[in-house]
Amino acid sequence: MRFDDRVAVVSGGANGIGWATVERMLDEGARVAVLDREPETAVRRLAERGVDAAASDSRAAVFACDILDAASVDAAVAGALERFGRIDVLASVAGGDHGNDDELDEEYWNEIVSLNLHGPVRLIRACRAALIESRGAIVMVGSVNGIAAWGEPAYAAAKSGLTLVAKNLAVSLGPLGVRVNVVAPGTVRTRIWDTQNSPDALIALYPLGRVGEPADIAAAIAFLASDEASWITGVTLPVDGGGLAGPRIAFKTLLGP
Repeated sequence: MRFDDRVAVVSGGANGIGWATVERMLDEGARVAVLDREPETAVRRLAERGVDAAASDSRAAVFACDILDAASVDAAVAGALERFGRIDVLASVAGGDHGNDDELDEEYWNEIVSLNLHGPVRLIRACRAALIESRGAIVMVGSVNGIAAWGEPAYAAAKSGLTLVAKNLAVSLGPLGVRVNVVAPGTVRTRIWDTQNSPDALIALYPLGRVGEPADIAAAIAFLASDEASWITGVTLPVDGGGLAGPRIAFKTLLGP
C-alpha cells in the first residue's frame, strides 16, 4: 500500500501501460484520476474491477483528455483536483507512433513530437502547482527508441527529449520537493500489435527471452513514484529485458544457438 491516501493522475489510462498503471496504483491504495481520450473505455474497465467511476466516493474518476490540446489537459487536471483535492503522482503514459513511409515528413514530425514531447509537458504544466504543494513525483514514459537507434526517428527524438526534460525539471523542481523521472520500455505487448505481427517475433532481441507486458512497465512507474525511490530523480530507467545491453540475436548469429 505504498500510495495509501495519495492521488495519482494517469494519462493514457484506458489501455495498455496506462491501464496497467491505473490497476497498480489502485492495488497499492491510491485514488486515481484516469485521463484518456477514450473515457468510456476507462469507465468500462473500472466497472469490470467493481469500481464505479461516477460515484462521488469512488477511488477512481475518469476525465476525457487529449494531450494534444492544452485546454483539454487543463480541464482534465482541474477536474481531478476538484474531485480529489490534491495530486501526489503524475504518471504521463499517453503517447505513441503510427509510423510513416516518409520518416522526415514535416506534418508527421509535428504530430509525433506534439504527442510524445509536448503532451507530457502540457500535463506537467497543468499539475505543477499541485505537485509542488504535495512534494510529489512525476514519471514519464519514454522508450528505448529515445536511447538508441531502434527506428522511427520522429518518435525517437520526442522520447529522447523527455530525458532532458526530466533532468532539467529534476534540477528546478528538486528543491521544491518534486522528483522527475522517465521509464524507457522496450517492446511491450500492447494494442499497437493488434494490426501488426505478434511482438513475439522480436523476442530474439531480448536477452531475458520475452517481450514486456504492460504490468512490467507499471511496476517500474510505481517504484519511481513511491517513497522507495525518494533519492532518485532526473534518471531514465530502461525496462527492456536487456535489449539495450545487447540483443540476443547478435550473440546467436556469432556463436550459434
